[in-house]
Amino acid sequence: MFYLQDKEQYDFKEGQVILIDKPLEWTSFDIVKKIRNLISKQFSYKKLKVGHAGTLDPLATGLLIVCSGKQTKQIDTYQAQQKEYITTVKLGATTPSFDREKEEDAVFPTEHITPELIKEKINEFVGEIEQVPPMFSAKKVNGVRAYHAARNGEELELKSNKITIHNIELLSIDMPYIKLKINCSKGTYIRSLARDLGLALNSGGYLHDLRRTKIGEYHVEKAMNIEDFEKIIKIMQPI
Repeated sequence: MFYLQDKEQYDFKEGQVILIDKPLEWTSFDIVKKIRNLISKQFSYKKLKVGHAGTLDPLATGLLIVCSGKQTKQIDTYQAQQKEYITTVKLGATTPSFDREKEEDAVFPTEHITPELIKEKINEFVGEIEQVPPMFSAKKVNGVRAYHAARNGEELELKSNKITIHNIELLSIDMPYIKLKINCSKGTYIRSLARDLGLALNSGGYLHDLRRTKIGEYHVEKAMNIEDFEKIIKIMQPI
């Protein structure tokens, strides 16, 4: 594990696990590319494997596990671990992307939604459920990323996947916004959960903001931002 205080030398080809707190509007690939370029330049690597263990959408923030060198072989292991998210869902409206990437395309009543109804409905999502991914996602259909097709105005049929929601905790209600803590399995789309919760409440819903706080035992509190990583790398020496 890459901790700044441990030592001044690291072998990134042998492999490191780097915890990054991904900022808003960066893609996960942006982070991987930035880290690969910084390390390769500082250590004069001609080639370095770098990958991440689980995509975060550009409008999401939080924990991104980045692996270098031989540690990239462990990416599937990290991806398979349980995730924790803190999310705010806006009720009473929908968007084509299920989040704020697209403008609201429909509005729905919320006057009938009570705290008791919200608690009742979120409990219905706990356990193993079938979930359809968003059209604006990295899911592949016949070799094509769904978001590429969606942004080109094409229609793709996305099949549902089995996922597990281990727990949903209602943190606050400030209508039309509700804040949730969600523990879930690999492959869960929180945007789809927001959309489905809106439907279950006989209204609409979409993801207003999202932050990933945990992957397995790794917590975002132990992560560094990309600016701090850049400062540290620039003063490090190769082994």
